[in-house]
Amino acid sequence: MKISGVDIRPGNNIEYEGGLWRAVKIQHTQPGKGGAYMQVELKNLIDGRKNNVRFRSAETVERIRLDTKDFQYLYAEGDMLVFMDTETYEQINLPQDLVGEASAFLQDGMMVMLEMYDERPISVQLPETVEATVVEADAVVKGQTASASYKPAILDNGVRVMVPPHIVTGTRIVVDVYEREYVKRAD
Repeated sequence: MKISGVDIRPGNNIEYEGGLWRAVKIQHTQPGKGGAYMQVELKNLIDGRKNNVRFRSAETVERIRLDTKDFQYLYAEGDMLVFMDTETYEQINLPQDLVGEASAFLQDGMMVMLEMYDERPISVQLPETVEATVVEADAVVKGQTASASYKPAILDNGVRVMVPPHIVTGTRIVVDVYEREYVKRAD
């Protein structure tokens, strides 16, 4: 489906210069002289490169639709991750870089969503938040105010996050997968 360059929105997937790109940020600019344009930050869906492009209203781009399918994470095999299609029980091996830094939060049996283009997986979406256990937390420094003081903690998957002072070793917490931030104490 063709769309005008100024109709691109964050999250849109487009075909540009022979590659598949996702719009990350947009900025509509109307200079005093000349026509308006849309400044778009694009991220390549295949190799992760970023590119800043100006689109004028006269330009059109092809908007692409990605198919999404539910998969279950099974295990890691070297630098490959093994997922299973929940409908056909077919297994698929994908490189760890397809998931990126979020791969540290993968847990056995976790449900993920694969985005496919022409039956080829191009990205893996994990749940926004996961539960993890704090295995190491620094002691609270006396005299720090509770409002602004966070302390470093290490989770059971080796990820380092900042947590509030009341969190101690052994506490289950909810963590934002993509921001790597403490959300709340797990129930």
